[in-house]
Amino acid sequence: MNSGVVDSSLATIGDTPVVRLQRIVPDDSAQVLVKIEAGNPTGSYKDRMALAIIEEAQRRGYLKPGQRVVEYSGGSTGSSLAYVCAVKGHPCTIISSDTFSQEKIRTMRAFGADVVIVPSDHGLITPGLFERMRHALDRIVEEEGAYWTDQFHNTDALIGYDALGQELLQQTERSGIVIDAFCAAVGTAGMLAGVSRTLKAALPQVFVTALEPATSPMLSTGDAGPHHVEGIATGIVPPLLLSDLYDRVLTVDERTARELAVPLARDEGVFAGTSSAFNIAGALHLAKEFGPGRTVATVACDSGLKYLAGDLYERASTSN
Repeated sequence: MNSGVVDSSLATIGDTPVVRLQRIVPDDSAQVLVKIEAGNPTGSYKDRMALAIIEEAQRRGYLKPGQRVVEYSGGSTGSSLAYVCAVKGHPCTIISSDTFSQEKIRTMRAFGADVVIVPSDHGLITPGLFERMRHALDRIVEEEGAYWTDQFHNTDALIGYDALGQELLQQTERSGIVIDAFCAAVGTAGMLAGVSRTLKAALPQVFVTALEPATSPMLSTGDAGPHHVEGIATGIVPPLLLSDLYDRVLTVDERTARELAVPLARDEGVFAGTSSAFNIAGALHLAKEFGPGRTVATVACDSGLKYLAGDLYERASTSN
């Protein structure tokens, strides 16, 4: 961890803590470790991916000085790209939608990005929405010569997430812990793929589970459906998710995950968003399967500050 003065806020990405959950894990379960990514500059693990993609594109000459960067995003990727582009001096356009959190869209704009809003189908996240967002992106690439970061296919994203996996390994080793299982929900699958390949290289026995909503079980049954968990289950099998990088697919009930957000905040002090609660719900399921004496790890993707305008924490404010 950097202990001196740094020349750029980009140097503050990463080195996030790992927390052992204490109060919401049943006694007959494995311990659950959570990598808390809210400490990154935009409050999201996507800062790691955005920095890796932009720096690699610059290094290879794909992204020219002052060239516009464009991507379509449900929010966290867009916020992180807007941030990295602001620091590095690139104009940025993000294609998003009215179904995603307003906090994320405002964050993109705060960092100077142009945001194009594509209407959703009654507020639902559907495969058709992502198709329309992609069409809007194609027009910007053609008309403005923008550089498309192509987050669903760009293997440079894995460089950023390899670092997350390495941190997790080092932190658990220092505490004398061996990770038995790791789980995470799948959007672009960059984080799951990057962490998985790092963990499996060091811990061949580690069991990796890909999580998806029960209403959109694309990986397990090939059926894409609507849901409300931002950042995951885009209606495709993501190209970055190679079959040797995961051992199982587990569907998680979205309502169960959303209801976990408040206990996470009040009982564990883990203030996170929907996808984070989804990951931890999956980890709790695996912890019951693995049992005492074992270790399950996952990631809290971002900060709960990004979800206060929606209904995720509404029960918390009305139950007092």
